[in-house]
Amino acid sequence: MDRLTAASVLLETVARGSISAAAAHLDMSRAMATRYIGVMEEWAGARLLHRTTRRLSLTAAGEEILPVCRQMLALAGDVGALGQADSTPRGLLRVAASSIFAEYCLTDALTAFLQLHPAVSLDLQIVDRTSNLAEDGIDLAIRVTKELEPGVIARKLGEVGSVICASPGYLRAHGSPAHVRDLCAHNCLTYAHYGRSIWHFKAQGEHLAVPVAGNFSTNEAAIVVRAALNGTGIALLPRFAAAQAIADGRLLALLPEFEVESLGAFAVYLSRERMPSALRVLIDFLVQHLGALGTRA
Repeated sequence: MDRLTAASVLLETVARGSISAAAAHLDMSRAMATRYIGVMEEWAGARLLHRTTRRLSLTAAGEEILPVCRQMLALAGDVGALGQADSTPRGLLRVAASSIFAEYCLTDALTAFLQLHPAVSLDLQIVDRTSNLAEDGIDLAIRVTKELEPGVIARKLGEVGSVICASPGYLRAHGSPAHVRDLCAHNCLTYAHYGRSIWHFKAQGEHLAVPVAGNFSTNEAAIVVRAALNGTGIALLPRFAAAQAIADGRLLALLPEFEVESLGAFAVYLSRERMPSALRVLIDFLVQHLGALGTRA
């Protein structure tokens, strides 16, 4: 983890009297601020803070390292001032995303970004789980979800629309649902991160929560696409993943009069404090590039 950020967290914690107050000022989660304090203590080889339920104070080692932290940040400021003449985004960024989002949306965006910013290098990690950015060394995680967990620092990239669909073969064998409630009688393909047991719809201002079940579920949406193409059942899929198969007739969109609850695509990162220019420019680029996700057929 970044020792300059860790030094800044320690200084703010001492100045403000608590880790929570320092985290709020630095626009990061309390858990992240606590990890940075741990980094400083590991680096110093000693406990730096006395923590009680009522107050926080420096240990003897903490008293010694505090001026060192101030010197580090002052020196970093001097170096930063020297480098302002060249503001070209550069350096390595590690980006994490699910396989389905990376395949259908993110890879094209990232390669287009690299053409504009050749001094930046990207390491795309495919992770079909929620990454711990600090522990996994991730600079930016792309999450597609209905709601982010509290305390996460994120910027919304766009809305992700969804569509109900099935293969022509499945519909010939089992019939087409006339209403979303008819889905209860069909084999519905589900995945862990959205709609494993209930699918949500809107129609004429009414919210409908429909219980669904089937004989196939998975933790990865890309597998649901394949299962739907194979005629296994009816699937709730991101529009970006189903668009080509619907266009060439391998999947048929169902129940268009019912609006499927959309998800948000978010760029999640550790802190806004001293964000690398490459990361800031990448997030801005993704907002522009991915903003129309919800309208892609």
